[in-house]
Amino acid sequence: MTASTGRAAAAQRQNLHAKLVPPAAVPSGVPRSAIIEAVCGPRARRFVLVRAPAGFGKTTTMRECADHFAALGVPTVWVTLDRSDNDASRFLGVLEAALATLPGLEGEAGDAEAGPAGLGSAALQLMRRIASHPEPFALFLDDFEVIHEPGVQSLVRELMESLPRWTHLVIGSRNLPELRLGRLRAQGQLLEVEADQLRFTLDETREFFAGLSTQAALSAEDVEQLHAKTEGWAAALWLAFLALERSPSPASFIARFSGTDRAVADYLAEEVLARQVPAVRDFLLRTSVLKQLEPGICDFVLERKDSEVLLTELETTNAMLVRVGEGEPSYRYHAMFGGFLRQQLAREQPDAGPRLHRRAADWYLSHGRPVPAIDHALEGGDVALATELIEANAASLLAQGRLRILSRWLEALPPAVLQERPELMAVRIWAVCFTRGSREASELLARSGLAERADPRTRSHLLALQPLLLAMRDHFDEAYAAGRENLAQLPTDNAFADMVLANAMTTMAAVLGRQDEARRLLDSARRRQGAGGSSFNIMYSEAAEGIIDLQEGRLRQAAARFKLALNATEGQTHGNAWAGVLYASTCYEANELVQTAHLLHVYLPIARDVQLTDEMISGYVLLSRIAFLKGDVDHAFQALTELEYLGHQRQLPRLVATAHLERSRLHLRQGHATAAREELQRADDAPLWQQAAQLRMIANDVDYLALARLRWEAVAGDAAEAARGLADEIATAQAGGRERRALKLKLLRAITLYRDERRPAAFTLFHEVLRTASAEGYLRLLVDEGLPAGALLRAYLAGAPERPQGEGDPIFQEYLQRLREAFAAENTLGETAAAGEAPQLAEPMTRKELRVIQLLAEGYSNSAIAEKLFVSDSTVRTHLRKINTKLGVHSRTQAVAMARRCGLIE
Repeated sequence: MTASTGRAAAAQRQNLHAKLVPPAAVPSGVPRSAIIEAVCGPRARRFVLVRAPAGFGKTTTMRECADHFAALGVPTVWVTLDRSDNDASRFLGVLEAALATLPGLEGEAGDAEAGPAGLGSAALQLMRRIASHPEPFALFLDDFEVIHEPGVQSLVRELMESLPRWTHLVIGSRNLPELRLGRLRAQGQLLEVEADQLRFTLDETREFFAGLSTQAALSAEDVEQLHAKTEGWAAALWLAFLALERSPSPASFIARFSGTDRAVADYLAEEVLARQVPAVRDFLLRTSVLKQLEPGICDFVLERKDSEVLLTELETTNAMLVRVGEGEPSYRYHAMFGGFLRQQLAREQPDAGPRLHRRAADWYLSHGRPVPAIDHALEGGDVALATELIEANAASLLAQGRLRILSRWLEALPPAVLQERPELMAVRIWAVCFTRGSREASELLARSGLAERADPRTRSHLLALQPLLLAMRDHFDEAYAAGRENLAQLPTDNAFADMVLANAMTTMAAVLGRQDEARRLLDSARRRQGAGGSSFNIMYSEAAEGIIDLQEGRLRQAAARFKLALNATEGQTHGNAWAGVLYASTCYEANELVQTAHLLHVYLPIARDVQLTDEMISGYVLLSRIAFLKGDVDHAFQALTELEYLGHQRQLPRLVATAHLERSRLHLRQGHATAAREELQRADDAPLWQQAAQLRMIANDVDYLALARLRWEAVAGDAAEAARGLADEIATAQAGGRERRALKLKLLRAITLYRDERRPAAFTLFHEVLRTASAEGYLRLLVDEGLPAGALLRAYLAGAPERPQGEGDPIFQEYLQRLREAFAAENTLGETAAAGEAPQLAEPMTRKELRVIQLLAEGYSNSAIAEKLFVSDSTVRTHLRKINTKLGVHSRTQAVAMARRCGLIE
């Protein structure tokens, strides 16, 4: 390890530690007793949101609550968030480091900069550890308003799902976070502390000034006047105190004190700043360009040697400086004060900012940290330095999949700079492609003029970008034709672009059904990777071959490849949404629903941003199915509505049609045959499905219109006609090597034969399905067909004479047991009572409960049931709980199925 690398690592550890230490308590703070009682008392809610504009005392109040928890013997964990935590892998590393301080959750923290390899798996492991933690604790997440990355928001939602009921999560934010808090609010699990509650009352304002050691003599009238003018705004009161300490006439100062919140803050900050001696005032202004104040960087940037002394003095005088770590001193300015200082610096010393940012960049470079160096160069307007540093690091960051940071930097450079540097323009197009989607990247490419350039390096990027962008918009024939021509021009001197082209052509060949060619291209891509490959392209290659494996029925091998692909980019989520959603689909097939949901919450938002068509379809369909399995029918249909909306918004008709197909499947599972048929009619986009029949798009491998129609006939229509149609579809699928599709079709045909009372043929075909499914671990492919498949399995397991023999294989027997358990968990084994005998209820249903279960069977949501019955939503929930208890079930779907068995509904 070099000295600079060691210093960089030490700085990273120091920064991480600083984030986990709550801010120092304000000695003169006013205890917020009512809020503390609500947050920490015996009737406390599991989740608390402290939300208000800057300066209302969110952090101070949270710190008081943390101290109160600690006094009660409840361990606390504190995390102060910043913009860098918008990377999911970094956030996970910070969270691991924070929770590792709790007894029983000790463990090695992940790398906060790069993130652990296999973000999804690491996060799931952490969530499991949290969920199983037996002791109460309180977790505080402050400054949550800086978090805007969907993947990180999804991780926090997963964290909220994982927290045991005896724990507390307190979030401080200036705005309403995207955490889907509506359900928690409706369930009474959320306490919201807002600006009005944080405002000081008059009594608290009196207590505030009484607790301060001030030389200014304030009358009761002065305090009342200050309270009225500040409206109890804590920051304004604090700044008023600082100004009053140095004001020769407190009454005169209070009399002229006026204005809006921002004006008050600016005015009082000027009063504070104006009272400093020149040396301290200059230090405050010029260090305001730094996000982290440490003696070393302050000395270097300001070319002095006494920064440590000044920082200690400022901390002592409470000049809006916050200590953020232990050990060697490290500080930051209060956000509002720091913003004011930077504005004042620009006004008073317009030439100083660029020079200070340049020295900060030089310091970070000398410590082996190019990323903050580039940030300072851009903030200081040093385009030449920023461009030089970006050029030096762009290729390696691109190969690592660090696409979001590249996009941010390159957008900050003047357009003329990029026009003069085609390599950087190409990198920007790559970054836009994998962060905001192919449509925007295509428009940028068309405007860039790169197509007219003849230099080999630029051409190498174009050779890969042009077919890739076409393929990402489902223009596979055109993309394949262009890609074939471009392959003939390889190799170039750009290994990254060459590998992307080979990988993209692998995917296109597989989609077009040219599997042998796809494998040859894949071998070619891997040979190029060996020459100087990137983690991004390793991910691409493994995911591409995993898709081929999956379509050909090799579920276990596909899952292994997708997992490898997910780990290949060392936790960099951007650009890895493809592998993340694909791996989630194999986890779902293995009935690992918790891990599936977790992976989707991390990777689906990224796939949506990048507009990956198949990944959006798969992700939303899986989320819908998981919600349905939990009995949350409203959210199941909501996920499909979101998918349909995205299809209309982004002009992707396959999203719209597939949403209708999945709605049809859900209606059929609920027993609503008419509604299911109507959705099939809405999904009937003939040109779309004609094109789909010629292609092998992974999201529609087993979800396409012809199969959905045959499913409807198999369950609710003409069984004999369905059996004939399924036989033809099976032959077509097998002829094309589409074994996963053939397996689903065989299952549907076995269900149809069983319904048509052709039991010997049904059991023979079903046995074949089970043997294949057992070998590869398929579960959801069978279980998702619901009651018809469950009834067939139950009859098969009952040992009918027609059942095939020779089933002594213990692996097969273990699989049958897992399958039975999966069906039983959803009450879809199709058990029926003995002839003339219905299950007996522990307690009879009331008339109102019977009406509720009938409406539930008809597909009405809780809100719709409440409207029909003229009752509240909470009353409906009460009825549903009683219904579940009487029927001995745990979900809406199970309740409807059991009610039918009991003869309560048809």
